Amino acid sequence: MNKPMASDDVLDAARKRLQSLQDERGEQVIEETVLETSKHPYQAVVATVTLDNDVILSATTRIQLDEGIAKLRFHKKIYEDWNFGSVDKQGRSVILNFFGAPGTGKTLTAEAFAGSLALPIIKMGIAELESKFMGETSKNIQAVFLAATEANAVLFFDEADTLLGKRLSSVTQGIDNEVNSMRSTLLIELERFNGIAIFATNFAKNYDEAFRSRISHHIHFDLPDLEARKKLWAKMLVEQIPLDCEREEFISWVAELSEGFSGREIRTCMRLALPKALLEAEEKQEEAKLKLEQLKEVIHRVNHAKTEVGTKVSTSNSTEIRATKSLLGVSN
Repeated sequence: MNKPMASDDVLDAARKRLQSLQDERGEQVIEETVLETSKHPYQAVVATVTLDNDVILSATTRIQLDEGIAKLRFHKKIYEDWNFGSVDKQGRSVILNFFGAPGTGKTLTAEAFAGSLALPIIKMGIAELESKFMGETSKNIQAVFLAATEANAVLFFDEADTLLGKRLSSVTQGIDNEVNSMRSTLLIELERFNGIAIFATNFAKNYDEAFRSRISHHIHFDLPDLEARKKLWAKMLVEQIPLDCEREEFISWVAELSEGFSGREIRTCMRLALPKALLEAEEKQEEAKLKLEQLKEVIHRVNHAKTEVGTKVSTSNSTEIRATKSLLGVSN
């Protein structure tokens, strides 16, 4: 079993694995890497999805994502053969920011990005951060970057606006100092990091300019266009679900009706429509089939909920500060 890779080898390994994804030992190599680093508190896990097999995105989002992967594919050509490395000393890392509306597939795409490179992933969500980032925050940030390097893993931060927010200019309390220290440490770690890191947020405007400029690829996750919606509905309408009309016609209709819906909202429509179809068939004592009218009704219901239920999260500075203090485990 191989030893954990040094930080300088992380992207080299990613490029090699990108070129040999058909290697029958690919999955075994990932599992060995994960087992080697399982002793670490920030554990890498096997990425079980890939971009080509499991992710449906709008055409513009997919192009931006492919450009991120291209930096790995052509890294030697750009940085060594063309000598761009002489003027881009931090070019070994790939730092991506996925931003856009909720439900557009940012988290799934992060895991699929790792899966497509045959690399494990360390996923840090709000729940993990709230439980781990207590007290010596800067040391914990250093630890998670070290874990990603040792595991040769993609490092993924969800809801990253809490971490990458603006540093506080009026420092009045000890906790304000800690917030600034946390963010300064994160900036330093990003400068040192020679691997792949992905941030995801619904509120990219909350980012500090210093973080924005250090991220190499900002990828906007659009709401699905018509073709993407057709693919999403085709995926959700699995072959075993009986429909009341021809499948392609059914998909075309619901794709048109669901303009402005995210992938998550399309899945919600299916969750509502399937029990509805079975209940109505039971009441009418007829063979159960999913009907276009039933999906029209739930699409209207979801649309109505979008406008009537919930409010947008405030992006004011005071709200952002409170969120960060909560992240650090400190009450106001």
